[in-house]
Amino acid sequence: MIQGQSLVSLVTSYSFLNSTTLQITFPNTLPQNVNDSLRVYYQGIPINDGFGSFGLGTNSCTNNKVMWTLSEPYGARNWWPCKQTLDDKADSLDVIVTCPVPYRAAANGLLVTETTNPNNTKTYRWKHRYPIPAYLVAFAIADYQTYSNYVPVSGNPPIEVLNYVYQCNTTAATQTPNIIPIMQFFINKLGEYPYSNEKYGHAQCNFGGGMEHSTMSFMGSFSKFLMAHELAHQWFGDKITCGSWQDIWLNEGFATYMEGLTCEQGIGDNFWKDWKSGKISNVTSYNTGSTYVTDTTNVGNIFSNVLVYNKGALILHMLRWKLGDQVFFDGLHDYINDPQLSYNFAKSPDFKAVMEAASGINLTEFFNDWLYGQGFPNYNIQWSKDVNCNKVYVTITQTHSANQGIFFEMPVALRFTNGTVSDTIVFDQNSPLTTTFNHQLSFNPTSVSFDPDKWLCAKAVVTQVAFNNQRHIVWTGAQDNNWHNAANWDCGIPTALDDVTITDGTNACIIYNGNTADCKSLKVENSGSLTTQPHATLNIHN
Repeated sequence: MIQGQSLVSLVTSYSFLNSTTLQITFPNTLPQNVNDSLRVYYQGIPINDGFGSFGLGTNSCTNNKVMWTLSEPYGARNWWPCKQTLDDKADSLDVIVTCPVPYRAAANGLLVTETTNPNNTKTYRWKHRYPIPAYLVAFAIADYQTYSNYVPVSGNPPIEVLNYVYQCNTTAATQTPNIIPIMQFFINKLGEYPYSNEKYGHAQCNFGGGMEHSTMSFMGSFSKFLMAHELAHQWFGDKITCGSWQDIWLNEGFATYMEGLTCEQGIGDNFWKDWKSGKISNVTSYNTGSTYVTDTTNVGNIFSNVLVYNKGALILHMLRWKLGDQVFFDGLHDYINDPQLSYNFAKSPDFKAVMEAASGINLTEFFNDWLYGQGFPNYNIQWSKDVNCNKVYVTITQTHSANQGIFFEMPVALRFTNGTVSDTIVFDQNSPLTTTFNHQLSFNPTSVSFDPDKWLCAKAVVTQVAFNNQRHIVWTGAQDNNWHNAANWDCGIPTALDDVTITDGTNACIIYNGNTADCKSLKVENSGSLTTQPHATLNIHN
């Protein structure tokens, strides 16, 4: 039954356009900018789809019933009348639940009343006064025990973390305090907790994993990883919600990366390098597939652990590698606090635009390659060493795991070592034509490792080859201007086999009167200078 209130009076005309869409015809026109309301009486046994939009089970302690909702992505309409879209949030919410004693009801927002009724029931009223999409509206019922942790926040009142756990759960009370340093770290990186006027909380339920309902995450367990992931969603997914299920990585990839950052801070469940290695290994086990979801009719595609969660997190990690820590985290802070996006929706181009504004770099190629494209690069790296000059020569080529011809423009780090001394060199491969590099070291390396700090979602084969005696010699001008003074070069006077570069910011290079100089190729950088005096000769043996 549908009943109008106030200006609408009594609604009598309504019909179902299909099995899930109700059309209501008002008896008269509503004036603009005047609030009105409808009351929809809605009852029955909800269907279960997706991840189980309406769950019922028993807990292992008392064998009493447990009930919960989990509406993501399409299940909200199964249990309450709503506008199930990703383009319009409800501005507020009240959840009123009546259940038998000793059951308790957990939900979004603040518990404003708890009323004991004559028939051995209690009524719980929760009030949430922040914008919220339909899929994040939730309640859970069990014979819970409750307790709170509090997160100190500099300059502000502490944030309550309200925990609803099963009676026989004797470990949660020792686990949930781990949320305190995690929340403090997130606030430091991202800004104010999005629901600071209300609370944060956990409600235990009978499913694996967790679900980030605004202000009250439903939890299957209380590991640091899971608590960090669901808390991160309060910013990424709840405060700013993906504007389409195609862009779900803006929720899940971001929460997964924030979970990983707790490892970097030493407050997570794993070592940082191990976390990164695990994600890279997982993603590079599959050659195809896009993080941007092209088929949103399949729930498994939307919530692909490999492509959406793990590769989504690695896309952020590689963007950090490309931009540097300061720019990346400044951009992330700008994004989550953008006034047009906060408590609203965002799509991938919105995030890209914010990061371009923060960095001053066009990121179209990066997002086309990594987000919209499929797969990852397979690097083939060959290196050789000139022991006379302590110089290494590197050739980097790449193929595409999905055989789609994508070239990934990324900085590639290699660590050279002799077992005692090591040096990590970053080679910026920004073009398919840029394949050869060289670098002078202070030692003679014996081995090379690819991407030692685990920045790239990639595979690589590294091979040492024999040095071909073709050197790249760089002018330093360290002593004077004379081409024929070996002290002015980084590896002796060039020969007809050597490539030569006259670098910026050095003394002018002069081939003096009557002398002959040789090289295989010559590059003079913008502010570099090379002068050939009368009766001097420069032979370039291309």
